Amino acid sequence: MQSTPLRDLIVGLFVLVGLAALGYLSLSLGGAAYSGAGGLELAATFREIGGLNERSPVTISGVRVGQVKSITLDADLNARVVLDLNAALELPTDTSAAIRTAGLLGDQFIALEPGAEDALLVSGDTLDFTESALSIEKLLGALVHGANLGGE
Repeated sequence: MQSTPLRDLIVGLFVLVGLAALGYLSLSLGGAAYSGAGGLELAATFREIGGLNERSPVTISGVRVGQVKSITLDADLNARVVLDLNAALELPTDTSAAIRTAGLLGDQFIALEPGAEDALLVSGDTLDFTESALSIEKLLGALVHGANLGGE
């Protein structure tokens, strides 16, 4: 079989498209995504973050509005989570943040629930109302140890 320039070009383009698709899938499945320019940075403190990671999504009503920028320990040994949110958001000061799980065993994300106050949060503020992640292990442990198994 002879090689022709047209066939070589078509095979080359096919390989490039395949490599581009593979690269896109790798970045998408790996969690790397460009979320646009942030600008509104808020902090929240949680007693338990479960499997929350940096770059985890932050949502309002299921719509992604930002991502987790960093997770550190504060002086009281609680998790301090910094959120990088869309600068166009106008969130009331009584907005709450809760760590939720996508599906039964899915990744964790932060769900924001806007409040009703007139005053708005500005970059650098801290969310006062938070709900930590639900730990399945703690829940099962409480169920097993709290259940009367006919012993006493």
